[in-house]
Amino acid sequence: MNQTLIDEMTRIVGKENIRCEEPMAKHTTFQIGGPAQLMVLPSTVEEIQRVFCLCKEQNVPFFVMGNGSNLLVSDQGMDGVVMVLARNFSAYEIQGTKVTAQAGAMLATIGNAVCERELTGFEFAAGIPGTIGGAVMMNAGAYGGEMKDIIQSVQVLDGAGNILELSCNEMDFGYRHSVVEENGYLVLGATMCLQDGEKSAIRAKMKELSEARRSKQPLEYPSAGSTFKRPEGYFAGKLIMDAGLRGYQVGGAQVSEKHCGFVINRGGATAQDVMQLILDVQDKVYDAYQVTLEPEVKLVGRQ
Repeated sequence: MNQTLIDEMTRIVGKENIRCEEPMAKHTTFQIGGPAQLMVLPSTVEEIQRVFCLCKEQNVPFFVMGNGSNLLVSDQGMDGVVMVLARNFSAYEIQGTKVTAQAGAMLATIGNAVCERELTGFEFAAGIPGTIGGAVMMNAGAYGGEMKDIIQSVQVLDGAGNILELSCNEMDFGYRHSVVEENGYLVLGATMCLQDGEKSAIRAKMKELSEARRSKQPLEYPSAGSTFKRPEGYFAGKLIMDAGLRGYQVGGAQVSEKHCGFVINRGGATAQDVMQLILDVQDKVYDAYQVTLEPEVKLVGRQ
């Protein structure tokens, strides 16, 4: 990593917000991943713009992440700059039934805040272990709800470093899809529209969904959530179970015995373990049912 670049990044965000050769295993819910060459934690839109533009000007590889809840990072780590938008960029504001949140705000934090303000419509997202930015980028959803159901507009940085305000329609939301990745946008924040509700009913719904997660998902182990997208007309977890892969293990990575749609880190799993397990599952499910399982987890880093 060019020392001049590191010095310039330090001037932008401050020495305390720069980390060299930072282990990505400390920043992903899978607890897997080699070192990031340079991790940067900006706290303002201006800092994000400056870091973004500097990487573009210097032709430095660049990756943006939030809570690391949907990532599988290579054992070899990541080249270039990893920009983290998490607690360092997580402010939010509630005005009436509208909620505006920066990209790093945790969904659980927003869920509790809107419950206290007696606003309903966010319950489905409150238990997802991610940030607003990540949820918007992939149109995260659970229990019948999706981000597209509540988004009014999204603030993004385009490839030239310009700030754009995109409507819900302009985001082209689909199943685990938006225009963010394909257009090279960086999510800065979002405005969501909720409805007036009753606190006890909202809290009860959140508790019900939380209990459903705990009973059905292997939350006691590190994972990246659902490993595969839902194939049309099927459920990934059932296909994997019916193919006889419940508990199938490669190294420290295992198909969860509790929910076959999850690959878990039983301890000491490497990215290579997880990747081999994913390939094995894909092959065996295709052989049995001629259905191709597509990973929902994002694979990043040196290969």
